[in-house]
Amino acid sequence: MIDNSIYEQRDWKGYERILFRFLFAYFLLQIVPVDWKFYERLSQINWLQLGLADLFNISRYTRQIVETPTSADFWGIHTFADWGVMAVIAFIVAAVWSFVDKRKEYDRLYYILRVIVRYRLAIGVIAYGFLKLFPLQSPYPALSTLNTNYGDLSAWKIFSLSLGIAPSFEVFLGSVEILAGLLLLNRKTVFLASFIILCFTGNVFLSNLAYEGGETVYSLYLIQLALFLLWYDAPRLFTLLSLEKPAHPNKFKWVYTKRQYQVRLLLKGLFVFTFVIFYGAKAYSVYRQGGYQYPLAKGPLQEGFYEVTHFVYNGDSIAFSNSNRLRWQNVVIEKWPTLSIKTGKYSASHSSNVEIIHTADTARDYEYSGTTARQYYRYQLDTNTHKLVLKTLNDKREPDLSFTFNRRDDRTITLTGRNTTGDSLYVVLQQVDKKYLLEEAKKAGRRSRLVL
Repeated sequence: MIDNSIYEQRDWKGYERILFRFLFAYFLLQIVPVDWKFYERLSQINWLQLGLADLFNISRYTRQIVETPTSADFWGIHTFADWGVMAVIAFIVAAVWSFVDKRKEYDRLYYILRVIVRYRLAIGVIAYGFLKLFPLQSPYPALSTLNTNYGDLSAWKIFSLSLGIAPSFEVFLGSVEILAGLLLLNRKTVFLASFIILCFTGNVFLSNLAYEGGETVYSLYLIQLALFLLWYDAPRLFTLLSLEKPAHPNKFKWVYTKRQYQVRLLLKGLFVFTFVIFYGAKAYSVYRQGGYQYPLAKGPLQEGFYEVTHFVYNGDSIAFSNSNRLRWQNVVIEKWPTLSIKTGKYSASHSSNVEIIHTADTARDYEYSGTTARQYYRYQLDTNTHKLVLKTLNDKREPDLSFTFNRRDDRTITLTGRNTTGDSLYVVLQQVDKKYLLEEAKKAGRRSRLVL
C-alpha cells in the first residue's frame, strides 16, 4: 500500500515515461526466466544433493534467444545478438504500452523494477565473489604449467595464472564482490554498492577485452544492471556536489502491510540463506576438497619433472632437439592422473575461458586450456600387467597410446610401445629435482637472495 501522507506525487515528463516503459520491458526480458530452457535445466538438478555447480549455474543464468554451438553447455548469454533481439522486443512493447496507457507516473513500477534488478545483481556478484574468497576460480599453477614457456600460454591463461599465484589478492577481490552484493540487499546502501560494482566489474570487463576472456558479455550484463541502479541517485548527487545546488530527496516510500512485511522478510531470508550462507558453505566445502579446476583423483605415479635421457624411434636413437616433432624433450607427471609431454610439435589450443564448475574429473580442462606447447594425457596404469595407457586431452580425435611400463629405480622409468602412427618407441625418463622461482621465492621471502 502507499501512504499518501509521506508521498508527494509528481507527474513524469513524456520522455521519462517512454524511456521507463522500454527499460521495464527490457530488464524483465533480461532477468525474469520465462523460457522453457531454464526450467528444463532446473528439472535436471538433483535437489536432494544440491551442489555448488547447480547454484552457480542458476546464479549466472541469462536469457538465450540466439542459438550458438555452445548454447547447450552454459546457462548464460553468449552474444550481443540476444541483447539486440530483446531490445527490439522491448521497443515494440514500449510503443504499444505508450499507445494504450496514459498514466502520468510509474513510481510503484519503478520501485518494483529496482528491487528485481537489485537482487539479480546481488546474486551475480555474490556467486563470483565466493569463488574468489575461497581461491577456486584461479588456482595455483600446475607443475606442467610451471614448465611451459610464457609465450606458449594464451593471454587469458596468463591473466588467470597471475591471479592464481596471489591467493591473498584473489581473496580480497572476492571480499569486495560479496560486500557489494550484501550492500544491495539494503535499499539505503544501493548507491554505494552499485558504485563499487561498477568500478570492480568495469575492470573485469576491460580485462576480458584485453586478455581475450570469455566473460565479456556477462560482465557487461552486470555493469548495465549497476548503471541502472546508480542512475536513481546520480542526478541528485551531481546537482548537490558538482552544481552545488539544492537537491530534492526521493519522497516515494512503499509502506508495507503486516502481511506484506512478513512475506518480504521470508523471501529476503530465503535469499540470504540460499545464495549467501548455503552457497558460501558449498564453496568452502569444494575448496577444502581441492577445488574444481584440477582433477581430485590421486595419480599412481610419482609427481615430478622427468628428462627424456634416451629416445629410440623405430630402432634409431634420436638426440635431444628443441625442434624435432617426434622426439620427447621432457615429461611432467602431476599429482592427479595427468601426464604432459613436451616435443617440438605444437598442439591445437583448447580454450576454456568461460567459468564452468565441472563436477567430474574427466571434464576438468583448466590444466591444458590456453596452452599449445605440451601434449596432455590422462593416464591409466595397470600395475599387474605393467601397462600404461595415455588418453589424449588436447585433441580427443587422436587414438590412445599404450606402453609397457617399467621402473628401473625410484627415479628412472622406461616406456616401450608405439605412437599414433604405429612406429615403435623406447623412452627412458629420469626424474630431476627441479627448482622453481615461484616456489623458492615463497620459501625464502621476497628480499632473500635466490640461487637456482
